[in-house]
Amino acid sequence: MDMTESVTADIPITATDKPRHVAIIMDGNNRWAKKKKLLGVSGHKAGVDAVRAVVETCVEEGIETLTLFAFSSENWRRPAEEVSALMKLFLLALQREVKKLHKNNIRLKIIGDRSKFSPVLQEHMAKAEALTANNTRLNLVIAANYGGHWDIAQATQKIAKMVETGEVNASDVDENLIQQHLCLGDLPMPDLCIRTAGEQRISNFMLWQFAYTELYFSEVFWPDFQHQEMRKALAAYASRQRRFGQTDDQIKKA
Repeated sequence: MDMTESVTADIPITATDKPRHVAIIMDGNNRWAKKKKLLGVSGHKAGVDAVRAVVETCVEEGIETLTLFAFSSENWRRPAEEVSALMKLFLLALQREVKKLHKNNIRLKIIGDRSKFSPVLQEHMAKAEALTANNTRLNLVIAANYGGHWDIAQATQKIAKMVETGEVNASDVDENLIQQHLCLGDLPMPDLCIRTAGEQRISNFMLWQFAYTELYFSEVFWPDFQHQEMRKALAAYASRQRRFGQTDDQIKKA
């Protein structure tokens, strides 16, 4: 099913219709390359252009936070040559793009378990975050070696240590405390999740955070998800009514 079929990008988007936080599962790089009879890494390289386009659109539309699912904790199972190529591409992107992000007042934040990445890659991650730490135009979050199960587990481990040391009591553990210790505890919850390439699942991405997130599925492969496709997704979001458990009548009265 194409969730965009009844929505056009011509729908005007007002400030109140815009999501504060958009999360994207960037899918279809390999299928895009296969369709064009290219090596799989060609699809990942082409996907970098889509990242630029989506970042530009978010800046233009005044979106506060954009989170991109770049590499999941399950992606290590892919062929070794593809993983190696992805790591090289990640490092190259950090080396080439971070200064541009900084120049455009964009803050870069990387979430996930960094322990499996090479020391060189970890060093560039830390430098990129430090350089852009005070930027305010857009929060660009890259989820790398990230999984929703891992995120919840690492948060609960931190809280368990706090209980052990007496910093908090077990009775103090609630949703707010857990939220504070998740990777994006300092940012608003995602309002909109986009997944490209026709798949309709969230694949262990931000499981806690997606409790009330609007889902949008595009048939377009990620490398082809450019400015117009991003605007279609934002227009679809603007056409929806978010209830958060309330009825239509309650929403209208509010």
